[in-house]
Amino acid sequence: MRLLPLAFTLAAAAALGLAATYAAVTQSRGLDVVSAGAWQGWPRSGTTQADPYARAGFARSGELPLELADGLMFLATHDSAGAPLDGRCDLRISGPLPQARVWTLTLMDAEGRLIANDAERYGFTSNEVVYRQDGTIDIVLSPRARAGNWIPTGARGRVKVALRLYDAPFSFSSDTGGGADLPRIATERCP
Repeated sequence: MRLLPLAFTLAAAAALGLAATYAAVTQSRGLDVVSAGAWQGWPRSGTTQADPYARAGFARSGELPLELADGLMFLATHDSAGAPLDGRCDLRISGPLPQARVWTLTLMDAEGRLIANDAERYGFTSNEVVYRQDGTIDIVLSPRARAGNWIPTGARGRVKVALRLYDAPFSFSSDTGGGADLPRIATERCP
């Protein structure tokens, strides 16, 4: 009779522990996160100093993280005001980028897959985008075709944007983004 409460407690603790571990591995990219506005980056995820949650998450997904010496990926799931990125809305990514030899900006669905579209446009690279006169970028994510730097969203609900900076000469030593000047993301119009 005394073993029943103990067995229940052990089962509940095991279930809670497994659920927390599953959530940490599937819903997070690790604990070593730096933030710069709407963007989050994980500078140690591709190094030997990656935390165990980052290693487990990358092992589970099969994704190969960038080594800090090669580059850094920033991921945005919310705009600069904190609202979730919604592919049914018009979203604008504008502003300066940190110095980098090459950069890429890619739009994905909530699961991290490219969004199929008739234009076969999934993002931009530093060599493809049309820059403003002041050297900054202005890219629109929208379900409706636009002139200029436009990426179709396929009218998906939740989307995320990955910004990869390759051979960037900056370091991240705190969770302030290391002073990185990253573009703002604004939700402009929603249906």
